[in-house]
Amino acid sequence: MPFEVVGLIIWQFSLLKLSINVRLDKFICESTPLTRSLAKKALHRGDITCDGIVVKDSGFKVTEGMRVCLEGEPIALVGVRYLMLNKPVDTICSTIDETYPSVLSLVDVPKPETLHIAGRLDADTTGLVLITTDGQWSHKITSPKKECGKRYLVQLADPVDAGLIAVFAAGVELRGEDGLTKPALLEIIEPQLVRLTITEGKYHQVKRMFAAVGNHVQGLHRESVGQIELDPALALGEWRYLTAEEIASV
Repeated sequence: MPFEVVGLIIWQFSLLKLSINVRLDKFICESTPLTRSLAKKALHRGDITCDGIVVKDSGFKVTEGMRVCLEGEPIALVGVRYLMLNKPVDTICSTIDETYPSVLSLVDVPKPETLHIAGRLDADTTGLVLITTDGQWSHKITSPKKECGKRYLVQLADPVDAGLIAVFAAGVELRGEDGLTKPALLEIIEPQLVRLTITEGKYHQVKRMFAAVGNHVQGLHRESVGQIELDPALALGEWRYLTAEEIASV
């Protein structure tokens, strides 16, 4: 059956030196949409070749440099992936569709079930979402101990006073929580439009911080995470792979 060849998709994987020595059935599953049982059926039918020779043994070891084909089309391991997405409203940062569709439904890549979202945005929030298969990289973004800054453009219901800059820098007490938030950087662009940079990821934190000082967030857009800036060329709902420099910045 026809399928998308997944072995030649991401140039950034040249950074990774994979030492391949894996069972053939596992290699097929990690390189195609096939399940383990379907992979074994393909092997039994003689649909798989390794360096031009039909192989039916599911335990056959695939090694570095070996050319594996399914129905004559080359396949290869996908590897680790890093993406940015410009999230639109009415989508959720979940791996499955719920009340709203998952942001992963906007990403057309092989093996989407291996992806996870590094940090979350509310359904009504737009902007930068980072998506990866690299758990350690994701942890550096989401762990409070790493203090990775997230910058937001915030539209407010009421004008803000310049005195709020010092209030946010000192920390804000959120309803239902002990202690203050970590220092946040507030920049006033217009009376009702500000930029806010925080280093935490508390539940609805930006909205709750402004609620704590008697204001209401009407629009929220994430512009950056750490040193990774949302690509202005991406329209809402569009995505691209991260560059090597962006990956390394985390």
